[in-house]
Amino acid sequence: MNFIKTFLASLLAFIVANFAIFMIFIVFVAGIAALAGTSITTVEPGSVLKIDLAESIVDQPVNDPLAGFDPMSMNVQKSVSNMQVMRAIEAASQDENIEGIYINLTGAGTASASMLEEIRNYLKRFKESDKFIIAYGETYSQGGYYLASTADSIFLNPAGQMEWRGLAAQVMFYKGLLDKLGVEPQVFRHGTFKSAIEPYILNKMSPANRTQMETYINSIWGTIVEGVAESRNLSIDSLNMYASDLSAMQPEDALDKRMIDALKYEDEVEDVMREKLALDADAEIPFVSLGEYIAAKPYTPTYSDNKIEVIYAEGQIVQGNSENGTLGSTTLADQLAEARMDEEVKAVVLRVNSPGGSALASEVMWREMELLRQQKPVIVSMGDYAASGGYYISAPADAIVADATTLTGSIGVFGLMFNAENALQNKLGVTVDVAKSNPSADMNGMFRGVTSTEREFIMKGIEQVYTTFVNHVADGRNMTFDSVDAIGQGRVWTGNDGKRIGLVDQIGGLHEAIAIAADKAECIDDFMVREAISEQTGLAAILNSLQMHISDRKMRKEMGVFYEDYCKLRAMMDNQGVQALAMPIKIQ
Repeated sequence: MNFIKTFLASLLAFIVANFAIFMIFIVFVAGIAALAGTSITTVEPGSVLKIDLAESIVDQPVNDPLAGFDPMSMNVQKSVSNMQVMRAIEAASQDENIEGIYINLTGAGTASASMLEEIRNYLKRFKESDKFIIAYGETYSQGGYYLASTADSIFLNPAGQMEWRGLAAQVMFYKGLLDKLGVEPQVFRHGTFKSAIEPYILNKMSPANRTQMETYINSIWGTIVEGVAESRNLSIDSLNMYASDLSAMQPEDALDKRMIDALKYEDEVEDVMREKLALDADAEIPFVSLGEYIAAKPYTPTYSDNKIEVIYAEGQIVQGNSENGTLGSTTLADQLAEARMDEEVKAVVLRVNSPGGSALASEVMWREMELLRQQKPVIVSMGDYAASGGYYISAPADAIVADATTLTGSIGVFGLMFNAENALQNKLGVTVDVAKSNPSADMNGMFRGVTSTEREFIMKGIEQVYTTFVNHVADGRNMTFDSVDAIGQGRVWTGNDGKRIGLVDQIGGLHEAIAIAADKAECIDDFMVREAISEQTGLAAILNSLQMHISDRKMRKEMGVFYEDYCKLRAMMDNQGVQALAMPIKIQ
């Protein structure tokens, strides 16, 4: 017996020791790979800042200890945040060693529409420095071209292609699948336009949803076309005609229609830059990437007792703590409370990038926003999405700043349950019986439909939450209940339309929101920006991160195009009670 105990103890120690060694090796490799991407320490005179959308540009700074690390391939893909990009481009405009910016759009980018809009605005401010901006691409996506249109010169590979065809929004519907499985979706909602549940009950868009989708994508397309028209001195009508008849997508056609300046290979574009830099024909151009420049020029703000706190509200809203890309009510409420009690924090900018989620969690965060607003200025900066629950938590702000392409509004709520009784019985031969003390004791299960009494109770809760939601918006935006209700009903709007109907105060990005916060705090000439980031620490953080990366990679590979919809449905089903959620729209 003692021998067996000793053997088992030794075996356990061996497993633990080897696992620990493996973890140290993983972290060591990730660290070496990360350092390899930030080896530059100086910026040479005559350098060119290279913006390559193949770099991962994210909104919220990454606090994952293994961020960008693929444990299967042992590769690290560095990411930079919106704030870092903003500071880098601002610094480059004043840096004597930076002569210009080279936008290379050859790689596949991860930047979203609102992110492209904000970077584009940073580039427009950079142009005030009288330094050059040159853009090149083997192909131009519509978003990439929108960004590149700010350049002094736009070049396209002679064998490349322009995408200029307008925008489309695609929605995947699952009603047919649920019918085949015998699963009955049970829906409760307030809002004619509340479309988050439509994929489970319809085979195509409802007329109301189609109306709001077409309005939404036309507004975004209008923003893109107006920006390009202004930068390239082309008419809006011409640009729309080119998109409708596909007459600007071939290289020669794009050149003929003045959407680009010349057809050149990348080496020829580099020759153009050498001329601007007064370099010899065979001289190497001292490029510096965004990541390298950020590492070489770390942001060191002048210290001030007046702090503008930037807090990030990103992800689908859930109760509890933020985990695996979700926005937890406890996590955000704690950050808002800390900022409220910190005397050095003179104002707060809440950067919202959320389609919403749990209505109860939204209410918890709304309360902390309201308490904060009573003591110091609070400005909301909206990114890609600030809809439904994302707008719920934004409503108390002193001012709301949104990108023109932000998806916002969706003031509406719903509940969703699935009845799998027939599916289990008819497909698997499984039946469920229950013993209960009262008729509705099992109403939250998936093994029967709801009764009329239960439906009445659930709808009463839906109406109460909707009324509360509308009242919060009315109070925060100084509007009447009826006026909010008229633009509510679950309807989504772009930032541009949101400004027109009173949901948004100003079109702009994080840069503008920070300026407004400092102005309202009366410290515009003396403040520093501080970002509130929840840091994971210790071995537990590393283990959690590694597990998440491995499982996420496996799920993405197995589920393909269904992965994102699955994640959102899973988060929705994990939430208890009424949902204030707008399903993100996939635009191509």
